Amino acid sequence: MTTDTKNRTPKDRASAWLTGAGLRPTRQRLTLATLLVGDGNNRHVTAESLHEATRSGPDSVSLATVYNTLRAFCEAGLMTEVTVDGSRSYFDTRTDDHPHFFWEDDGVITDAPTDSVRIEALPHAPEGTEISKVDVVIRLRRTL
Repeated sequence: MTTDTKNRTPKDRASAWLTGAGLRPTRQRLTLATLLVGDGNNRHVTAESLHEATRSGPDSVSLATVYNTLRAFCEAGLMTEVTVDGSRSYFDTRTDDHPHFFWEDDGVITDAPTDSVRIEALPHAPEGTEISKVDVVIRLRRTL
């Protein structure tokens, strides 16, 4: 991180994140982006958890707007969506290819170490398709 980036305010960092991807920093986008990247750290969020975080601040955003904005952030390449069980989506501000741990007891996703996961080969994609992404989600359950 450069000194210039370190000295930015959370809103400045969020605004630069949005404009760098070609998105106009509307009030709602800026509110959500500040929560997501304002401190310079990566986040894994659900739409519901991000919506809840806006409720404690001065600029509450509706759940529908949160969903729509997260989709726009993904389409702009700012975030990736990680789906667990085909029913629950998490949104990750870290966009490079990396595996995740899914903590079943807590319903939380965290980054897993990249260096210990090896995919030796992938199947050939069916005719007329290509593999666009491989998600690796390692499910964890605490033992007592």
